[in-house]
Amino acid sequence: MTYTPSESRYNTMSYNRCGNSGLKLPAISLGLWHNWGDKDNFEKGRMMLRKAFDLGITHFDLANNYGPPYGAAERNFGKILKLDFSNHRDELIISSKAGWDMWPGPYGNYGSRKYLIASLDQSLERMGLDYVDIFYHHRPDPATPLEETMGALDHIVKSSKALYVGISQYNAEDTTQAAKILREMGTPLLIHQPRYNMFDRWIEPDLLKVLAKEGVGSIVFSPLAQGLLTDRYLKGLPADSRAVKDGRFLNPKHITDNKLNVIRQLNTIAKSRNQTLAQMATAWVLRMPEVTSALIGASNVGQIEEIVEALNNTSFAGEELEAIDRVLMK
Repeated sequence: MTYTPSESRYNTMSYNRCGNSGLKLPAISLGLWHNWGDKDNFEKGRMMLRKAFDLGITHFDLANNYGPPYGAAERNFGKILKLDFSNHRDELIISSKAGWDMWPGPYGNYGSRKYLIASLDQSLERMGLDYVDIFYHHRPDPATPLEETMGALDHIVKSSKALYVGISQYNAEDTTQAAKILREMGTPLLIHQPRYNMFDRWIEPDLLKVLAKEGVGSIVFSPLAQGLLTDRYLKGLPADSRAVKDGRFLNPKHITDNKLNVIRQLNTIAKSRNQTLAQMATAWVLRMPEVTSALIGASNVGQIEEIVEALNNTSFAGEELEAIDRVLMK
């Protein structure tokens, strides 16, 4: 069936300026980390992308090794892009990343110039694109000089393979240095993609201060803590949950009775706000002025619809924030 986007797609989504740049990102962005591999349902993924765009989500975030297998998410996204969004490319912000392991040998990992440029060339081919809107270095590389990694990002922009560049999971000190190097090269650092949620607040306060000072935007991933900050675990550990079935990024050993109790108490606060826990958790990360967008994952259309509704209430009374902090400190 031919896809015709909703004519009202821009009516309700909020768009935030990314740092000091001219680029605006939707308050909610969709990441293709999970559920887009070759073993996943292609048509289900296609419907999720359609629904996201209908709701005003214009930013789709990928990486070279999303799958499985590595590269599959980009390849499948490229197919959907051709089928449904070929006439809407200029309405989309498409990003990819490199920095984790991608291919065997010494040139398929970390942050060398050779790896980053080769990886982006492969990503563009998989997605059928001439350029990505944002290209990130996916993680810090302590063994490669920062000047080399930032030089590769600068080259990528000046080669018209990406419009903007970003970094992910860099600490405050390295972010300051990366921004300085790129600024001197004439390619501003657009954005930082750190992990941030109620259970992982490492970006407070140092990194957020640096982002504000340097005029760098941020898009935070894992705002729902891999699903912990949803109704999924309110009654314990479901047998079909990601924690039980996968265990690589969400280990059942870490989901203690105390943590489950905290989740239930947070859910009570969310109910008092007329929100689901997932909606409150999303609104909570967006409360920070330095956060441009919340990057969510999804396994079905309903989850995307639920999270977008979080934008109906993104403000917190001081008493609510204090109550949340008291629960988290237990």
